[in-house]
Amino acid sequence: MPARHRRPAAALAATASLALFATACTGSANNGATDDPKAETRITFWHGWSAPSEVKAINDSVRRFEKAHPNIKVDVVGNINDDKLNQALRTGGSKGPDVVSSFTTSNVGKFCSSGAFADLGPFVEKSKLDLEKIIPKTLLDYTQFEGKRCAMPLLTDAYGLYYNKDAFKKAGLDPEKPPKTYSELLATAKKLTKPKGDGFEQLGFMPNYHGYETTTEHYLGSWGPSYFDANGKSAVASDPAFAEMMTVQKKMVDELGGYAKLEKYRTTFGDEWGAKHPFHTGQVAMQLDGEWRLGMATDAKVPFEIGVAPMPVPDGRAADYGKGFLSGTIMGIAPQSRKQNAAWELVEFMTTDTEAVVAFANGIRNVPSTFEALKSPNLTFDPRFKTFLDIAQHPKSNTPAGAVNGAAYLNTIQDFALQYEKGAVTDLKAGLEKTARQIDTDIAKAK
Repeated sequence: MPARHRRPAAALAATASLALFATACTGSANNGATDDPKAETRITFWHGWSAPSEVKAINDSVRRFEKAHPNIKVDVVGNINDDKLNQALRTGGSKGPDVVSSFTTSNVGKFCSSGAFADLGPFVEKSKLDLEKIIPKTLLDYTQFEGKRCAMPLLTDAYGLYYNKDAFKKAGLDPEKPPKTYSELLATAKKLTKPKGDGFEQLGFMPNYHGYETTTEHYLGSWGPSYFDANGKSAVASDPAFAEMMTVQKKMVDELGGYAKLEKYRTTFGDEWGAKHPFHTGQVAMQLDGEWRLGMATDAKVPFEIGVAPMPVPDGRAADYGKGFLSGTIMGIAPQSRKQNAAWELVEFMTTDTEAVVAFANGIRNVPSTFEALKSPNLTFDPRFKTFLDIAQHPKSNTPAGAVNGAAYLNTIQDFALQYEKGAVTDLKAGLEKTARQIDTDIAKAK
């Protein structure tokens, strides 16, 4: 079951709630890290998982920690969204958490720069962890900001392309040859699309930004742009990847039926997290999605064979095929905690112990977040899941850069892209330049 941060609407809400961090207490590993981690103690861990299978998996992981560290007891509190977490970290107090987790990797820049999460650098150094040998680079990048590490990655999300092999066969397409470039994606989607009245019996691919998981940053994972230049200014207008992606995406929207027709069809879709997801029902034959969709589609007992592949890449970058967008859950320490050494013991165990990472990944069907766990023979995944393990380790897989105002700049990009895809804005160059100026202004105000 996926974590809630994958919903675009939730990302917007989480960004709005980050205003609370403006007055967050600044913390560091030297603040409250005087406790003896070998003494009998009790710490509190807040997380956001809520589904029974997820809660069981996190509780099992904590029990393994307690067995390895019998002097430390952990009180686990689940279903904590970013609003609740932000409020607790802002106000502090003895009833707040010691260890925290969040599904919103795009907010790490805010977490680190505001002091909302404690600086983990001294703890990493004390534990003599060579993180570059333990954790893939992209994951290390999205858990630090401007040289400050305030979080550790706790499992990974890798995005790829799901496709209906039965639909491929019916359309005369080779089910073992999914599209590898965006031109191939559009051509394949057209062959898979079956019009019906003013809508569709089957849509080859839902390209618009209101579609499930088809956000600008997820598409941009195929391009791997630089979100900011060397001077820290927005590169939305200067890096050609943004204009290229939006041009390609709009072409898909226009040639697969147009914005209005696609939007009308989208209203017939079932819930993203339920059995009636449009990929499950056959309404959409190809779907950009995260690793969790394979398990969810299998659980829904879809009546067709599922294919899994990396997302296509730009036509001129065929050699990059295999990379993708990465995200994941992050884990840190509350700066107000007076038991930070004991808290670090839990964070280090859950994020770097191979057996712990593998068991948790198996429990919630997410991608492991360490090199050793990624190649562990104890992973119990469907063989098709290897696609996501490979994406997680691909040297060109990527994620958006951090910013002091968290995900706000990504929402600004998405807002503009929405206007462009539906034709409300026609001058792409001018629109991107305006978007870049807005991002720079917003970041300057947030500092």
